[in-house]
Amino acid sequence: MPSSDSTALHRAWESLTAFGPHGDAHWVALRAGVSMGMPLLLLWAIGRLDLALPATFGAFTALYGRANSHRPRALMQSTAAVVLVVAVATGTVLSAAGAGEWLVVVGLAGIAAVAALASLVWAWHPPGVLFPVFAVGATAGAPVSSRDVALHLAVAVATALFALVVGAMGALTPARHRPRQHWDAPLHAALRSPRTAPEITRVTLAVALAAIVATVFGLGHAYWASVAAAAAIAGPSTRHQVLRGVHRAVGTFLGVVVAAGLLALDLGTLATILLVIVLQVGAELLIGRNYAVALMVVTPLALLMVHLGSTAPVTSLLQDRLSDTILGVVVGLAVVVAWDRALPRRR
Repeated sequence: MPSSDSTALHRAWESLTAFGPHGDAHWVALRAGVSMGMPLLLLWAIGRLDLALPATFGAFTALYGRANSHRPRALMQSTAAVVLVVAVATGTVLSAAGAGEWLVVVGLAGIAAVAALASLVWAWHPPGVLFPVFAVGATAGAPVSSRDVALHLAVAVATALFALVVGAMGALTPARHRPRQHWDAPLHAALRSPRTAPEITRVTLAVALAAIVATVFGLGHAYWASVAAAAAIAGPSTRHQVLRGVHRAVGTFLGVVVAAGLLALDLGTLATILLVIVLQVGAELLIGRNYAVALMVVTPLALLMVHLGSTAPVTSLLQDRLSDTILGVVVGLAVVVAWDRALPRRR
């Protein structure tokens, strides 16, 4: 009889190598590519790539509701858009105010709590707080003058609205004959559920603790640890969360290798933007099929996005991404295990 350790390793290996169904992911990928690509190309054309981060995070609105029909998707994306814009506003204000790293930690924890509540109340898909936490951390780390705060916020709002329009355009095409998952937001049920407050507390604790540990150790881009922790704790069960953490660590390691090769090419600005668009499309084609493989695309995508608006050395970006991600996964899984032992949850 195989041991429990060998069985766990076998399951982990199977999850790393198995691919789920395609699930019409090309439509999601197309919406994401257009929603992100058009604003970035416009900003490049007018010479305002300093606005790339708020534009990108507003465009992340397109990533929600991939399995829903048009009206439910529009409703879900609208709620996500509001939270993403709030996240951009939070990070931008922190940057413009010259807030220290500990205030950024507070900002990360605050948006994690808000996004966790929104995700539960409006049944987000994908669930969780990863994108809003990423938005606060990245915008807080980018230099912004106080006079440009309103402009950054306006750009985030504009690209979020553009993503909503792109998503709604699918309603104009002939219906495809396949079952659709409809969105029935459990607003009152989530607010009354005794599990809502503990879940928000758990998520906020993981995000904040990862940022605190990364800051204490002096790691650059400490918010990447929070992003990794947020990714690791997203899932319906402890087993799923552990496997997701393994995927996150393995996929990020391989993705850093890919990113190193791409960044070594020293591509021009336009070529980098086009590559970002291609990677975004690839990420949406893979994210629902194999999380680890998708991260081989997501990691260089994130690094190229940050590289567009950063003067940090490439080697520092690569090292920070890997070390912060491993730390964040470890912290996230530690919170999952400790929380389940202290307060068992029904699965």
